Amino acid sequence: GINAEYGGQRAPGMKIKTIARSEEECTRERPRDTLKVHRNLDPALHPHERAREYTRAVNAVKLNKVFAKPFVHAFDGHRDGISSIATNKKSLVSFVSGAHDGEIRVWDISEKRSVCVHRAAHTGAVRGLAVHPKGKSFVSCGSDQTIKVWRLDGLDVGTMGGMDPSNEDALLSTIMGETSFNMLDHSWDSDMFATAGGTTVQTWNPDRKHPLSTFKWGEASVHTVRFNPVEPDLFASAASDRSVCLYDLRAAAPIRKVITTMMSNAISWNPMEAFNFTAANEDHNLYTFDMRNLKSAVCVHHDFVSAVTDVEYSPSGREFVAGGYDRTIRIFKFNAGHSREVYHTKRMQRVSATKFTSDSKFILSGSEDMQVRLWKAEAAESLKTMLPRERKKRDYNSKLLQRYEQMPEVKRIARHRHLPKGIVKAKKKMQIMDESDYRKEQNRRRHGQGTDDEPERERHIIRNEK
Repeated sequence: GINAEYGGQRAPGMKIKTIARSEEECTRERPRDTLKVHRNLDPALHPHERAREYTRAVNAVKLNKVFAKPFVHAFDGHRDGISSIATNKKSLVSFVSGAHDGEIRVWDISEKRSVCVHRAAHTGAVRGLAVHPKGKSFVSCGSDQTIKVWRLDGLDVGTMGGMDPSNEDALLSTIMGETSFNMLDHSWDSDMFATAGGTTVQTWNPDRKHPLSTFKWGEASVHTVRFNPVEPDLFASAASDRSVCLYDLRAAAPIRKVITTMMSNAISWNPMEAFNFTAANEDHNLYTFDMRNLKSAVCVHHDFVSAVTDVEYSPSGREFVAGGYDRTIRIFKFNAGHSREVYHTKRMQRVSATKFTSDSKFILSGSEDMQVRLWKAEAAESLKTMLPRERKKRDYNSKLLQRYEQMPEVKRIARHRHLPKGIVKAKKKMQIMDESDYRKEQNRRRHGQGTDDEPERERHIIRNEK
């Protein structure tokens, strides 16, 4: 109305804010449902938010240690040490393993059993295994100078049958070679596969009895060969003269070679970066190279205390797994100098083969104690079906660890590992030797006799050849 205090003008209206809250948002649908809590996310009302998050991050990293149980299962059945493993790119549950006594087994991870056994597949050790990219067959080679193609489709994998099928008509073809074979790998997009044997690298087709092409560079024995998953015409090999050689199927001869201070035992290409590959070396390290510039390594990966025997990238290309002569398995990020995880058991002997499964969630390892072991790629990951609230809590903890990973307390707990006494002693001994070499070089330089400081990425490379 009209008020005399405002000179006969209308008085200003009063603003009223009402709280509207529907009953559906505040009431539980079932008696066992969690009570809904309404929070005000205004930062001014939470001055201790960083401190609370830090405490939660410390608790999260401690819980990861409590629930870290990486070992899943041990597949036993072989009667000799495991020599090679091959995974099926078209199946999450199928893989093939070969032993030093010539036996080959096809396994089903979901049922934890072997679905097919070839007792005398080769006379002598099975040196190499590779599954066809379509998953219909696999190829094996051995020290008996033979290459054999085996049927893989039609087996009782993932059907919960529980019965071993008949091995009739499992062998599709046999190819005789001139020398014993050391390694075999299959192309990622064709029927072609490559073998390393003697001083040559040969490419084959399963329908022909003679090699398609033969590559040779020097008189050294070639012991490993791997195809590039992105560029199907490229593949690499490692030889006993400490060299890593690159080949192109479109060329008539090898294209490039790099010679390191010690021999490389295995090679693996990064499936997401076509030019990068990692070599497992005898000098306890792994070296990641860019094939466009082999004068220096892109990264040097440490932590092993003995020779590294095998390496394999995950399908995501963000990390790789390596097995060593020191009876441990280590997981590295593709650009990290030290491992993020190490697995070991009391009974596991020298690791001869390591593989990632096709979903990057599990790791397969074969060792000389006649067993293939299955590990989780994330040690603290739960294998059960998680509820939505559990998934949210897991994602929240992972983000907390990602935010506070450089804090001293979080970093110390996350990095701590219980290692066997022999490995701890070997690491201390290597540290003392490195410090002694450093002091010796510094004394030489102080008296004008030292050499220029060379980066570690270039120190282990002797020369490049074209």
